[in-house]
Amino acid sequence: MENHDELVKKLLEKDELFRNAYKIHKDYENKLEKLEKKPRLSSTETAEKNKMKKLKLALKDEMEKKISEYRRHEKGA
Repeated sequence: MENHDELVKKLLEKDELFRNAYKIHKDYENKLEKLEKKPRLSSTETAEKNKMKKLKLALKDEMEKKISEYRRHEKGA
């Protein structure tokens, strides 16, 4: 059975929707890191940070669902 990283790599190669979700997730991650480095955030930045965290989590959930589906499909094949 393939480990998580191997499955992610396969899905990045094969699944365009997964690839897009992964790219956006990484983009949010990078933007959040920049915001986290700031000593203080404006109220707008705080709201943006919270929104990005929710969107990033939703993408993570979507990707994990795809990974689970791929595992089930591979087991059944």
